[in-house]
Amino acid sequence: MTQGFELATALAGGVEGRRGAWCFIQGFAAHWAGALASGDGWAEADLVAAEERLDVRLPAALREAYLLFGRRRDLTGNHDVLLGPAELYVDDAEEALVFRHENQGAASWGVLLGSLQDDDPAVFIRPDLADRSAERWEGWLERLSLCFVEIVLSESVQADREVCDFLDADDESIALLEENAVRLPFPAYPIGEEDDPVRWFLAQDVLLRDDGMAVLARGRTAEALDRVRDLIPGDWLHDCR
Repeated sequence: MTQGFELATALAGGVEGRRGAWCFIQGFAAHWAGALASGDGWAEADLVAAEERLDVRLPAALREAYLLFGRRRDLTGNHDVLLGPAELYVDDAEEALVFRHENQGAASWGVLLGSLQDDDPAVFIRPDLADRSAERWEGWLERLSLCFVEIVLSESVQADREVCDFLDADDESIALLEENAVRLPFPAYPIGEEDDPVRWFLAQDVLLRDDGMAVLARGRTAEALDRVRDLIPGDWLHDCR
């Protein structure tokens, strides 16, 4: 794999806790997207202003993520939207602090208000349903730092189409994925999902996400992505060869 950064090994440390999560994201950014730099995070003053506006204390993990890379849209906003400090809000039911939206408004991610005092609280997701009375905050990931690792991975497979692609999955393609790629050590999620949890794989410098309906791929290079298209044949959305 990439000299100086072995993704699977780094991810194993990244899922252990906050410090490991930020180390993983720094390494991943440097070798897959572009090294983090000063100015990639929000200023402390922006976070203090958000706390004063909302009359809450932001969890340590949220503050650390925003300070480190919260302004890097290539890591946090290729598809879904990480809200800036001035956009953070408490939902209408006053149940959760919302920090992320699905790109078409189909869902929101948040931290329950009762757990804001925790340094690294669990993250919940709420789907936007036609029947608003049926909307509920549902378990997503057990720690906020783990959620930010997932955000960086998920947004990375939604980047430039030169190095990213999408495949409608069937049983054969999933079998080939499992045969030709290494399962990455990221816990199955959403919390409580037993039938089709999201799974992550790595194959020949290509990061792959299996979400039960589709396989999304991000290569470190276009050539690496082409090799995986050959290993897992199918109707890849951006394959024009």
